[in-house]
Amino acid sequence: MKISIGSDHAGYKYKEEIKNFLKKKGHEVIDFGTDSEESTDYPVYCRPVAESVSKKESERGIVLGGSGNGEAIVANRVPGVRCTLCWNTESARLARQHNDSNCLSLGQRMMDLETALEIIDIWLDTPFEGGRHIKRINLIDNPK
Repeated sequence: MKISIGSDHAGYKYKEEIKNFLKKKGHEVIDFGTDSEESTDYPVYCRPVAESVSKKESERGIVLGGSGNGEAIVANRVPGVRCTLCWNTESARLARQHNDSNCLSLGQRMMDLETALEIIDIWLDTPFEGGRHIKRINLIDNPK
């Protein structure tokens, strides 16, 4: 799977660990930065991740910051992106099963690295259920 990733300074350490984790699992990773823990603005790095997903240049995207909140907000401004802020494995599973999440937001200050990697594993491996959820997904971009 081709996965885009981006973070601000507050998510940089996890971004680097996650890149290695994904590559070891055989995924192709496109890194949109940042490249250090020097203070920076998350939209600069998270928007390109979401745009990559929207344009189908990558199949999924992962954005990171201190809390993951702002990063998710930025990603969700891009049409066709369904970015879910996940804080545990159950929220990751439901994000895929019910919301067909194509972008994941994580907060480095909100969890340990082991939890973040578990969330990513479940989020990548869980299929969308379809069924009754398709109508709801369609209503996101095309409200009646």
